[in-house]
Amino acid sequence: MTADPHTDDDEIVTWWGLVIEGYLATQDTLMTELAARFDLAPASFDILMRLVRSPEHRMPMTRLATEAALSSGGFTKVADRLAAADLLCRIPSPDDRRVTYAALTEHGLDVATRAKAACAEILRRIVLTPLGEDAAALANAMRTLRSVNG
Repeated sequence: MTADPHTDDDEIVTWWGLVIEGYLATQDTLMTELAARFDLAPASFDILMRLVRSPEHRMPMTRLATEAALSSGGFTKVADRLAAADLLCRIPSPDDRRVTYAALTEHGLDVATRAKAACAEILRRIVLTPLGEDAAALANAMRTLRSVNG
């Protein structure tokens, strides 16, 4: 199916609104369920997911803050909360005094692993089941939009 460049203005604005509304409703359901199961705010969950998928479950704090789209101060608050909950620790780089890594603790790795599995289970129910084969097409479409607009 090829996009029609003459699509009515109202129709294309409505399409985009539906994309946003669908994302927000789905994200709200996902984050509500994860918060209930793991007592994690969305930013904390995002940080844990980035770390659990990173080599050695650690990442330079400045890079992690950038990837999570958090300000330095906002990231520090999230990192402090995660450290207080024994989910994350700070490790100075042995090679560069200016670099500090955020790393999962043992407890953090356990929680992050369980939260990732729960996230996948929830997404199977709230995204894959209703969309079926269209879920892969949606992911590819969003990957394309990220690529051309990012």
